[in-house]
Amino acid sequence: MPQHRIASFEFGRIIATIAIIALHSQIFMQAPLFNDQPLLGMGLNQVSRFAVPLFFIMAGYFIQPRLTTELIPYLWRYARPLLIMWVSWSIIYLILPFNFHLVATEGYFAERLFYWQRLLTTPLNTLFEGGLVHLWYIPGLLSGLTIITVLLRLKLSRLIIPVATLLFIFGLMAGSYAQITELSSPIFTRNGPFFSTFMIMLGFEVRRRNISVSLKNSIIMMLVGFGLFIGEANYLSLQENGSFFHDFLFGTPLWALGIFFILLAKPNLGDYKIIHSLSKDVLGIYLCHLLIVIYYLNIISILNINPIIASLFAVPVVLIISIIIVRGLRKTSIARFLVR
Repeated sequence: MPQHRIASFEFGRIIATIAIIALHSQIFMQAPLFNDQPLLGMGLNQVSRFAVPLFFIMAGYFIQPRLTTELIPYLWRYARPLLIMWVSWSIIYLILPFNFHLVATEGYFAERLFYWQRLLTTPLNTLFEGGLVHLWYIPGLLSGLTIITVLLRLKLSRLIIPVATLLFIFGLMAGSYAQITELSSPIFTRNGPFFSTFMIMLGFEVRRRNISVSLKNSIIMMLVGFGLFIGEANYLSLQENGSFFHDFLFGTPLWALGIFFILLAKPNLGDYKIIHSLSKDVLGIYLCHLLIVIYYLNIISILNINPIIASLFAVPVVLIISIIIVRGLRKTSIARFLVR
């Protein structure tokens, strides 16, 4: 992380973290229903999809100066603590049970064996995710940064944009658009370098070229990108076996970059002590929050809580408990393995 923190970026990271929690908590996906469809939940689900792309852009922006000058030594210093946390949390998620009902009826080992076997059915994909699906962010980030670093080391910086673009296009063609193109990939294309490299490249190039966009144009960029994203999602949902839900589409870079430029144009946005304090917990919250979500969903299912009430409380409950866990872990001797 940079020594000089930009308040708006810290604020953006917190908003993105809340969006991820809302996405994973599946808020309002059971109720209310409109024409038998959870339209509110579907809308909130799609609105949340800016978060991880924004994290990637920010990483590229902040790492650019030192990565350009120090190359592989800096990449290793950057990657090492992330890899340690990725392995540590993967082990935790491989050990802790997720399905309370299955544990109660079949036992702990039956529940875990079922999960382990599911991971082993796609071993290569699991390698790019870890012990739980959301951990894909760290291998994705590091694989994208590695590609850019290698190109810089080989003095092929002119290839960063085309290589990142080709990976992005392939990721879409073999991912969300695979039902049309019939292309396939050895791993789920959200994982690995396919999208991360392109999003990191955007932040990297914005910093390297000192690019700025006015607030008005940034807002237009964001709205056009989001409109394109939603349009693509609707189009793909109408295809045979199509889905409305997608992590990355062609509109994603424009949408996320528009948000990034808004934050860049308003550096004092969110300049409050509580924002700066919470921003230090963002990575830790991301790493642990999905376990809290899983347990929260288990509990509301057991207690048969109204789904609307459960959705209203999901984000604040998960966020607060995650913050408590992260700050509690910092006081332990194993902190460096789990949080920054």
